[in-house]
Amino acid sequence: MYDPRQLQVLAEVARTGTQTAAAEALGYTQPAISYQMRMLERAVGSRLVTRRGRGIHLTPAGKALARHADIVLAALRSAENELAALTAPGGGRVRLAAMQSGCVALVPRALGTLRRTHPELEVTVTQAECQVSHGLLLNDEIELAVMCDVDTVDPTAEPDTGGESLTIDPRLSSMPLLTDRRCVLMPADHPAAAQPFVSLADLAEERWVLESGRARFLAACRDAGFTPRIAATADDQLTLHHLVAHRIGLAVLNALAVTAHTDPRVVARPLTGFPVRRVFALLWPDSRNVPATAALLHALGEAALPTADGTPGIVPAATRQT
Repeated sequence: MYDPRQLQVLAEVARTGTQTAAAEALGYTQPAISYQMRMLERAVGSRLVTRRGRGIHLTPAGKALARHADIVLAALRSAENELAALTAPGGGRVRLAAMQSGCVALVPRALGTLRRTHPELEVTVTQAECQVSHGLLLNDEIELAVMCDVDTVDPTAEPDTGGESLTIDPRLSSMPLLTDRRCVLMPADHPAAAQPFVSLADLAEERWVLESGRARFLAACRDAGFTPRIAATADDQLTLHHLVAHRIGLAVLNALAVTAHTDPRVVARPLTGFPVRRVFALLWPDSRNVPATAALLHALGEAALPTADGTPGIVPAATRQT
């Protein structure tokens, strides 16, 4: 019988390609990784990895065992999650991480639904950038993450979300929730507020209050033929609303963030010619079989649909895949 901890080390070595990266991902020291690999090779009776330059290469036996390790670890994770849901007081607990705009709009709607349909279910919420949520999910510190696709203008540009570009681990499963477009926040009596949509070219003379992650916006301004005058920088969305209300400048926010605040001094108008972002839920595939996680996933899907009054700026995803 192989030690699950050693199987986890092998799976991480296979995923990252080096023992150093595996140690960092698992929170181990590199000598501890080397020791676990030696013990696993002793139990198997065969070499599992060979060195190749600065990295390592899995032997045929290592590749075969790594495939089985993923299956074994997924089954253990599923059992742990299901038993936790069955034995937790009050009917179960789900740990959720979500980006800021999801926390102020989408997640509260979902939790409101759960309060009615599953009042015994406890959900803990962590606000985190997409990269952090992805890491929490891989480390089994959460069961579910609400994220968006993270894109950059060019390989050297800082992403518009303020973080680094992210490659989703292929072992994880995603469920599309909605597409979210960029809006310009402006005083209610601004001349452009009379228009249903606005373009950057029409706002070239304005002052702006921006989030620190602004690469895509700056690139779009360059394409429109101007460099924006930046009056203030803030990453808190409520702060941006208040800065606009007090006429410090205009702001650009995703529609999810816009819908969470209703200051009558401020209006939002969709920005033309700007790419939408796609918001999705991310989880381990086996977690879909855990009733508590499945209930939260369903509530998030329901919350992503337009409200009865047709919440502006939010368009439901065209397809939902399992």
